[in-house]
Amino acid sequence: MTFFVSVCKRKPKISASRRLHLKTKLLKTAAVMLEKTKQERIQQKEVTLTEKVPPLQLSGLSVQDLQTLCKELHRKIDVADEERYDIDAKVAKNIKEIEDLNRKVFELKGKMKRPALKRVKISADAMLGALLGGKVRESVDFKANLKTVKKEEEKKEEVTDWRKNVEAMSGMEGRKKLFNANQ
Repeated sequence: MTFFVSVCKRKPKISASRRLHLKTKLLKTAAVMLEKTKQERIQQKEVTLTEKVPPLQLSGLSVQDLQTLCKELHRKIDVADEERYDIDAKVAKNIKEIEDLNRKVFELKGKMKRPALKRVKISADAMLGALLGGKVRESVDFKANLKTVKKEEEKKEEVTDWRKNVEAMSGMEGRKKLFNANQ
């Protein structure tokens, strides 16, 4: 039993002008919310800075007091760096764990991505061994099946100095030699 579905355009449930109006309203409210979150972050940053770093009062302090204040500030900087390092390590560990979990989810779904294959230089024997399995242990000599072609040695003319040739062939004697050589 087959069903035929007629292809026809449905009318949208809301008009285009109404849809445009709703989109603009959504964008305006999103922009307002974004600005609000930015302001909240700035305020939170200021509050935490005032809590953790009180304003410095340097007037009327002796050299000894300034040195102790510097040492205390360096200690606080070291503590902050340690905390930052610990947090970075936790974040890196969490990111790695998330990647592993995502990979496991893909494996369970069966939608595994193929890794990019690399070119590998392999000998003909190893390739045949991989293709045919362990059946062929002896190496196949491809050169034995090739036809042998014998190269004929070309007759090489002796190359001599051209100036000697010109002097020997000049005049009537040279013409006699050429005439005699042709006969």
